[in-house]
Amino acid sequence: MTESPPHRSTGGPDPADLNTAQLIDRLTTQVTTLVRTEITHALDEVKTKGTKLGIGVGISGAGALLLLYGLGVLIATAVLGLATALDPWLAALIVAVVLLAIGGILAAVGASRAKRAVPPVPQNTVQSVREDVDVVKERIR
Repeated sequence: MTESPPHRSTGGPDPADLNTAQLIDRLTTQVTTLVRTEITHALDEVKTKGTKLGIGVGISGAGALLLLYGLGVLIATAVLGLATALDPWLAALIVAVVLLAIGGILAAVGASRAKRAVPPVPQNTVQSVREDVDVVKERIR
C-alpha cells in the first residue's frame, strides 16, 4: 500500500474528510491565492529592478554629459596641436578619423553589454512559479 505524501495544514479540516465539491473549492481558492501572490512578487521584483536601473541611468547620463564637454575640449586641443605641424584641415581630418574608429569600437562593446543587461523578466518569480507547477504535477500523480 502506498502512503500519501504529507500535506501542509491550512488550519481547516483534513482533506480526507472533505467531499469532492469542497476539495475543488479549496483547490480553486488555493490556486487563486498562489497566482495572486506570484503576480505580486513579480511586480515587486520588476519595480525594484526598474528603480535601480533608472537611478543608474540617470547618474550615468549626468557623467556622460560632463565627459562629452571635456572630450570636446580635448578634441579641439588635439586639432590645434596637430595644426602646428600639419595643415589645419589635415589635422582635423586625422582627429576625426581616430574619433570615429574609437566611437565605433565603443558602440559595439556597449551594444554587446546592453544585451546582457538586467533582463526585464522577474527571474526569481519565474523560478518560483516553475517550482509551484512541479509540486502541483507531483501531487496530481
